[in-house]
Amino acid sequence: MLVREVMSSPAITVRRTDPVRQAVRALYEHDITAAPVVDDTGRLVGVVSELDLLRGEFEPDPRATVRPAPPPDGPPPHLVLEVMSHKVVTVSETTDITEVIDLMVGKRIKSLPVMRGDRIVGMISRRDLMAMLARPDDELRQAVIATLREQYPSGPSWQVAVHNGVAELSGPPHEHADHIADLLARTVPGIVRVRHSR
Repeated sequence: MLVREVMSSPAITVRRTDPVRQAVRALYEHDITAAPVVDDTGRLVGVVSELDLLRGEFEPDPRATVRPAPPPDGPPPHLVLEVMSHKVVTVSETTDITEVIDLMVGKRIKSLPVMRGDRIVGMISRRDLMAMLARPDDELRQAVIATLREQYPSGPSWQVAVHNGVAELSGPPHEHADHIADLLARTVPGIVRVRHSR
């Protein structure tokens, strides 16, 4: 499965010169955990996450301890460029989802900008991947049937069942046709395995 089949598009971006509070509202209102940061020409220059935006925004509550809290070192960050991450890990629309998961686990990040050349075309997040896996089996079954009909109209007629994201195709054995059907069924977001039964 490819990133373009799962990503959220278009990406919600913020500018590096935006106030922190404006970026907070953008992430909160769009229910996202991070956003690409762009310069005035729209070029990707960083990423800002919820955690970045929380940094320095709260002072210790004096009610939480008997000892007086030390005063903050300085004023809270004002602009996105003061808190954003400059090192950005990106993927393309044709990156395999397994590579995305490896990046998220290895680098401990929740979302990645999706690029087409030097242009941001979307974001892929753990939430996007979870939404794909949460699709009901009946919806996945219908999507597999539709894909087989649209992409392989001359192929044999398969019976399709889906259980917990695993598609089971049954019908008369035909090695070449089964291989094509297998490949097509795997392109349906939410299908995690394909089996053939007779």
